[in-house]
Amino acid sequence: MLKKRSIALATAGLLLAGSVAAQEMIFFRIGTGGAGGTYFPIGGIIANAISNPPGSRECDKGGNCGVPGLVAMAQSTNASAHNVNAIQAGQMEAGLSGAATLHFAYNGIGKFEGNAKPDLRVIANLYPEDLHLVLPKGASLENVGDLKGKRVGIAQAGSGTQIAVELILGDHDVNRDNIDEAELNNSQSAERLADGQLDAYFYAAGTPVAAMIQLDNTKGMELYSFTDEEVAMANKTVPYYIPSKIPAGTYPGVTYDVNTVAVSGIFVTNANVDEELIYGITKAMWSDTARKLLDNGHSKGKVITIETALDGLEGIGVPMHPGAERFYKEMGMM
Repeated sequence: MLKKRSIALATAGLLLAGSVAAQEMIFFRIGTGGAGGTYFPIGGIIANAISNPPGSRECDKGGNCGVPGLVAMAQSTNASAHNVNAIQAGQMEAGLSGAATLHFAYNGIGKFEGNAKPDLRVIANLYPEDLHLVLPKGASLENVGDLKGKRVGIAQAGSGTQIAVELILGDHDVNRDNIDEAELNNSQSAERLADGQLDAYFYAAGTPVAAMIQLDNTKGMELYSFTDEEVAMANKTVPYYIPSKIPAGTYPGVTYDVNTVAVSGIFVTNANVDEELIYGITKAMWSDTARKLLDNGHSKGKVITIETALDGLEGIGVPMHPGAERFYKEMGMM
């Protein structure tokens, strides 16, 4: 009897192995941002939600409701501009990008003049990214123009934040010629500010931002509150940066409301990625299991909802991927 049972178990194991081997494994790279920002953890949650590697439990049997055979991976990058370049070049299948960078890249304008990215396609709108102008504890600025002559972090080279920041600074006659600029990611900027090597730095990300939480908890920090006039100027110069507010207490040491501008974070792919795959990924993003991962994985995950998945996309002027479009049409959203 024991011998027969052993043979049966061995046979079942061989059948299972054969089934797993027969299922195609699909790798899906998602470009995010630096580890101290919001793109990286959010990208990791999305990767987890849409994955369902060969051999995983099926969705209706309590497993993850990702795409069968899909192994999605969140990769740390220099964020928006890096991601759209990599997606266009086929070096990544998808990525996160700010709406402004996505618009500039697709249309070949601004820093993408003569270098358009026509294969970019949208999967979903995700969440607003607030522009932070971070100062040392106790420091203040009369206005944005006061940054002249100071050591200022303008975000990492090629990032969407840097593109927008240089345009916004230009409205106040602030540029690389009259500041000591530093091209650093969020974590590096926070460290330099804490060490007294920077007087201020910019970063756009969903609140609260991990590196700023750490800075607030250790050395402390201030956030510059833009005047209404400065917000209006920024919105005119970079139309996809809209008026926003970082509520008091978002960072415990910042006990006042902060006026700023925000840009939507968008989940983007390449037009040449298989329609059926993107359809499955879009469907998996809005499954019940994905909802739990988003709600519990990061505070910004709670605002990533199917109800807002199409918000603001028409104004960006970048087409939706046919696979994503098919899903939203089936849901009666388009």
